[in-house]
Amino acid sequence: MSELYQHIVEWTLWALIAFSIITWTLIVIKAVQHILLSRQNRSFIKTFWSAPDLYEAASLEKYVGATARVAAIGFQTLRNADASPANDLEHSWDRQDLLERHLRQQIQKERRSLENGLAILASIGNTAPFVGLFGTVFGIIQALTAITASKSASIEVVAGPIGEALIATGIGIAVAVPSVLAYNFFLRRLKLISADLDDFATDFVSLVQKAGFRIKATAPVIKAGQVQPARGDAGKTENGKEVFA
Repeated sequence: MSELYQHIVEWTLWALIAFSIITWTLIVIKAVQHILLSRQNRSFIKTFWSAPDLYEAASLEKYVGATARVAAIGFQTLRNADASPANDLEHSWDRQDLLERHLRQQIQKERRSLENGLAILASIGNTAPFVGLFGTVFGIIQALTAITASKSASIEVVAGPIGEALIATGIGIAVAVPSVLAYNFFLRRLKLISADLDDFATDFVSLVQKAGFRIKATAPVIKAGQVQPARGDAGKTENGKEVFA
């Protein structure tokens, strides 16, 4: 029976080591994800609001990131509304409602992407101390069994086995603390990014509303000295006058 208790304690320690590896792997992955996303969002927003018109802003296809994807789905929705007849439920909405619906769906997709891994961090943070305590309980049982077998309760006999049994609790707490801190940090980052995406979506709707929820190329600018193409039946000019056919 003593060997069984020893194996349980060992399995508990290995489980805590696995929890720790998973925790730090997720921390590194999420940290890189948020760093890249912050840089991508800042770069796109700066370029987007520097665009001369809505048509130029719609051509920013080389940018990546959450904000860029929200803008892309907004522009694509408006293009599809122009190209598709409103003869089904998908296109039965008016342009503003259709745009807001697709923007909201894309923001939810971005939220779900950022939420990946947070449930694992929360679970490890909540359960690791109890897993360590589980190992400690069986470690103490093993220690008491050894004390009984030695028929001595002196401090020299008791302190060693009990101290070894408490190691599992300490390791459990050491695994849980980074998990909880990382979960709270990334959850806060998720809320901030979601708020930024909501603000951008609101500004985007207001911007395209001024254009009638349509994306059109601006007319080419006629430079000084450039001959404007003739319209209608106008033909070539002769002695500074138009000659009509």
